[in-house]
Amino acid sequence: MTATAQATATASAPPREADVSRRKAQRAAGRRRGGAAGVLMAPFFVLLTLVFLIPVGTAVWLSFFSDDQPGLGFGPERTVFVGLRSYTSVLTDPSFLSGLGTVGLYCLIYIPLMTIGSLALALLLDSGVVRLRSWAQLGLFLPHAVPGIIGALIWLYLYTPGISPVIEVLGKADITIDFLGLHTALPSIVNIALWSNLGYNMVVFYAALQAVPREVLEASVVDGAGPVRTALQVKAPLVRSSIVMVSMFTLIWALQLFTEPMLLHQASQMVGARFSPSMYIYDAAFSRNNYSLAAAASVILLIITIAVSYGVTRWTNRVNSAEENAR
Repeated sequence: MTATAQATATASAPPREADVSRRKAQRAAGRRRGGAAGVLMAPFFVLLTLVFLIPVGTAVWLSFFSDDQPGLGFGPERTVFVGLRSYTSVLTDPSFLSGLGTVGLYCLIYIPLMTIGSLALALLLDSGVVRLRSWAQLGLFLPHAVPGIIGALIWLYLYTPGISPVIEVLGKADITIDFLGLHTALPSIVNIALWSNLGYNMVVFYAALQAVPREVLEASVVDGAGPVRTALQVKAPLVRSSIVMVSMFTLIWALQLFTEPMLLHQASQMVGARFSPSMYIYDAAFSRNNYSLAAAASVILLIITIAVSYGVTRWTNRVNSAEENAR
């Protein structure tokens, strides 16, 4: 038999039993890993379906239908398919567009103050300058433990003339401030949100700073960097991922602004019933009983939130890639 024939016979021969057993074992191990991964991921997908996919699907469905009355409005009310009519009504409603503008201005003020303020506090605590660090952390985090509606009520008390000790003290110093006026209502809302969430984000940044290698900080000190330079040029760049995460979550929460203006609406005419998109949705559903309009506004707000979040993520990734290429 020639060498070619021997090679052909060897290739056509059945695989060895050891190879077959090994492949079966690998397939069985792969199935077990897949099953374990499915079991571990099942709670996430169940919660995702219950608290996100089903509500979003319901909102989309409701947005395409509306309760109308035939004729001159004397007939029985019935649910009819209206297509994109609710979306057109929302996007052409000046009060909804005004609410979007208000929230946009709120984001421009609130997000930088929140991110820079919480990072500055975390850097200050990490530097060791602050004494009784654990007590300082507790004091800064404690407002976040207060429910948002309770915090808003506390600040509403402090903003209301006649009962506010802050306004009384300022009045004795001949300083008059209307915290719920035309130009001060939005800053007052920003102040409430900062008071509630600054400590929480500070803890996030402080935890990230604890993971910074100490040898890197020691090297910066050896190179002659002072505390401020070390904080700004060494520590802050090393926690950039945490800065992006905090900014992203703050943006998402800011776009859903509701609790603070909803309570201030009861005490100030400058905070209308449709002050923000979330308040517009609440007003449409529970004041005007127009669930189709509320559902359409909810879907539009969701799309805006996803689009803005996606845009910020893409921009951040491009900046990081450009810096890595420059290195």
